[in-house]
Amino acid sequence: MITSFSDAFVRATEPHAAWGWEQLEAFTAFMPSGPWTADLGRCLYQQGGRDLRISVLGTFDESDGSWLWGWANPGFGDMPVVGASAEVRRRGERAGVPEFTEAGLDLSGFPDPRMAVEHLAFGAMGVLGAAGYLGVEAAPGTRLYLVPDDPSVPRTAPDAVTLPRVLLTGAGAVEGAVPRAVVGGYFAHHGLAQRPSPDAIGADLPNGAPVTVSFDEAGRIASVNVTAL
Repeated sequence: MITSFSDAFVRATEPHAAWGWEQLEAFTAFMPSGPWTADLGRCLYQQGGRDLRISVLGTFDESDGSWLWGWANPGFGDMPVVGASAEVRRRGERAGVPEFTEAGLDLSGFPDPRMAVEHLAFGAMGVLGAAGYLGVEAAPGTRLYLVPDDPSVPRTAPDAVTLPRVLLTGAGAVEGAVPRAVVGGYFAHHGLAQRPSPDAIGADLPNGAPVTVSFDEAGRIASVNVTAL
């Protein structure tokens, strides 16, 4: 049983937090509401009339707070649908992240195991660079977590209006994350050249507008300033 995520997990996932939050919002807006079905043999997920190619991350048992990665589930074997979870494992091995390499995790020691599994799936989405993730009830008390692997899902671009909210929300999305790493990771995800200084990071948005993110003495985001063109 674990009661918190490891430092290795935090360091591996913090660069993806702000971008991941922004992308997850876009994915949620893209997916229609309605009943869902899945054909895992065909890597196909359907919801509200929309077809989506997906890959399995894992399953969560709400009764005991246990998580099982898709690659470790004997019910899936070597099916292509567990490709995302296998890639998470490979990346976890390279970065030394136990949460990504152990077959199962006992999350019952967290104050809120259900929230912990959402953080785990969100972190996996980030390291994969996936366009979102889904958590659906596959059976009473069992949730199935999936990531899209489909070019139809829209990818986000930096927006000057929403940028301050995205960065501040991302800085709080991973407990223990270093805000500077979150901001730098966001700019890196979008391929923006960075101008780092001891107390700030600058970059130019795709439209050429300069942005400067300043940090206070405690390392927190103090301001996000975008210069209008």
